[in-house]
Amino acid sequence: MKDILLITPPFTQLNTPYPATAYLKGFLNTKNIAAFQMDLGIEVILELFSKKTFAALFEYAIENDKINTENSQRIYTLKDDYLQTLDNIIAFLQGKNETLARQICTDNFLPQASRFDHLEELDYAFGAMGMQDRAKHLATLYLEDLSDFIVDCIDENFGFSRYAEKLGRSANSFNELYENLNNEPSFIDTITLKILKNQLEKTQPKLVCFSVPFPGNLYSAFRCAQFIKSNFPEIKVAMGGGFPNTELRSLTDIRVFDFFDFITLDDGELPVELLINHVLNPKEKTLKRTFLLENNKVVYNNLSSKNDYKQHEVGTPDYSDLLLDTYISVIEIANPMHSLWSDGRWNKLTMAHGCYWGKCTFCDISLDYIKIYEPIAAKLLVDRMEEMIAQTGENGFHFVDEAAPPSLMKSLAIEILKRKLIVTWWTNIRFEKNFTNDLCVLLKASGCIAISGGLEVASDRLLKLIDKGVTVEQVAQVTRNFTEANIMVHSYLMYGYPTQTIQETIDSLEMVRQLFEIGVLQSGFWHQFALTAHSPIGLNPSEYGIKPSYKDITFANNDIDFVDNTGIDHSKFSIGLKTSLFNFMHEIGFDTPLQDWFDFKIPSSTIAYNFIESCLENEVNFYIKPTAKIVWLGNYPLVSESSKTKRGETRHFLKLTFHDKTDAFQVSMNKEKGDWFLSILEKLSPNNEKQLSFSQLKTDFETHFEDFELFWFSKPISVLRTHGLLVL
Repeated sequence: MKDILLITPPFTQLNTPYPATAYLKGFLNTKNIAAFQMDLGIEVILELFSKKTFAALFEYAIENDKINTENSQRIYTLKDDYLQTLDNIIAFLQGKNETLARQICTDNFLPQASRFDHLEELDYAFGAMGMQDRAKHLATLYLEDLSDFIVDCIDENFGFSRYAEKLGRSANSFNELYENLNNEPSFIDTITLKILKNQLEKTQPKLVCFSVPFPGNLYSAFRCAQFIKSNFPEIKVAMGGGFPNTELRSLTDIRVFDFFDFITLDDGELPVELLINHVLNPKEKTLKRTFLLENNKVVYNNLSSKNDYKQHEVGTPDYSDLLLDTYISVIEIANPMHSLWSDGRWNKLTMAHGCYWGKCTFCDISLDYIKIYEPIAAKLLVDRMEEMIAQTGENGFHFVDEAAPPSLMKSLAIEILKRKLIVTWWTNIRFEKNFTNDLCVLLKASGCIAISGGLEVASDRLLKLIDKGVTVEQVAQVTRNFTEANIMVHSYLMYGYPTQTIQETIDSLEMVRQLFEIGVLQSGFWHQFALTAHSPIGLNPSEYGIKPSYKDITFANNDIDFVDNTGIDHSKFSIGLKTSLFNFMHEIGFDTPLQDWFDFKIPSSTIAYNFIESCLENEVNFYIKPTAKIVWLGNYPLVSESSKTKRGETRHFLKLTFHDKTDAFQVSMNKEKGDWFLSILEKLSPNNEKQLSFSQLKTDFETHFEDFELFWFSKPISVLRTHGLLVL
């Protein structure tokens, strides 16, 4: 018996839990509030994609004359092959039957429908990838074929990472969602509600909290809440998460509260704590950022004077209760960066609440989840990482920051190295100049394998209008630094930004083409600009040359229809931009004329053919900040002495032989400076409590010798600088 049941409704990710409930449970632990959590999405997927359920699906489809497409007819005809292999394929994707990869990679093991039509075109991409990855990709196509059968014959709203998403998108009125909820539960609803019922009977919570991050989770949350109200009326039901935080801030429709007793906004820790206090003691009516129904009116209760908890007070995310060994790793396309989102189980953490930049004009910078910036100390972060490793057995971390700050990433990396942890991690950043080559090398040494960041429009005029704080040249240099450190780079790309011209769209594509061709971008994704109510553009649309189409808002209010004064239909560029990008990510199509990606006339690019290359030919900057930290990532060298006599003068030298993980190299120094350097080398290790600054190093040197600059820019130090002597 628990006080609270935390639920992520169907569907989010197949490979790893969405972290919101783990964050909340970690906080509730610090308050000794008993909570249980479940990812209802993965449990429904596992029940749905089973031999038993699919046998029933096939029978239902044929008996109700639902098999009306050529693809679904083929899948039904091969039903015995699907039923024979389905449970084994799920087990393989859960990492439980790895030897099956050899079978999967043969030509006649898996039944194949339309998702396999272009398989030969991808053979080249998997040539450099291992058998396990190829098998995962083929198994993913197999599941997608079955997913297509569900959509065609059983439930048009189904999607692996979303359900009935269209009902949640731009739902200014509750009417359509309400009408659907008054229909009979779908086949997938029936599975969902059966699993929910079992958990409610087992847990017997007093409060059920649904975390709804996306529009694709909204319908299922309402359907589950409806079931609870009908069958467990004594249980109170609340909703929080990313969707209400951004979409439901103008809520007035009282029908919503036929399903939910409470809807909370923004950070959930304090609101949930006060909610359970209220549920256990109804006389306690002081709540935080919570909608509820009073006297048949929607009321916003923000009576609590308590401040939200600081990040050091919220505890470590707790993944207990979640069925961690049942998640499914899939590979949708042959791109190693893209696979991070769908392949493997990642522990989720946040380096900093909010965004340290907080200026981008398309972003919800007026809302607390962006506006309130609060970093977490590196030592506390790594403490939490160690706790999560001990609990989950997983050493992989996805830091889910809006934009991780470079200074904190540096401190985090040094702390990881100091503790000699073996971890793998990735995060989201801004492409800012502080990501020097040396910082990228440090991040890689600590286990960073990939970063994602917004290049957005790849136009300096538009980047300035966005207030992104970067230029295309700067992005090229930073992505080069990451790439040279063997850290993969994914870029979010945007088209259709207010006032963007057709010429700027084509020039942006050419910039992206060059970035991929020169090899400093490995992955990307184009999305069309969307106007949100809480962004600077949404709040001041006339300043950006657009006319919003406002509607009466009684339910969701975030995405806003608008007319761009340019009159350009930006959506027509979608297929060409995405098709070209798909090819660039697979390292082909660089010589294809840009016109060939589109089925309508476009202007020629005005960007020089070597623009990105010229951006990377910047002059070396010899200036080093006095406060810069000096770190040595390598081992202590083998030391031997030698001497040379010339014109009667004997000079003594030290030969230092360094061994790194892949090679060995040598440098020579005169003995006096060599002895000094060896004495200082251990002080430069990340294992030390504090790192020496450049000015401290210079001062120490100059107590023994003259002309530190001549020493620092000498050949031996230059060699060491390419092997892990970093300036940070």
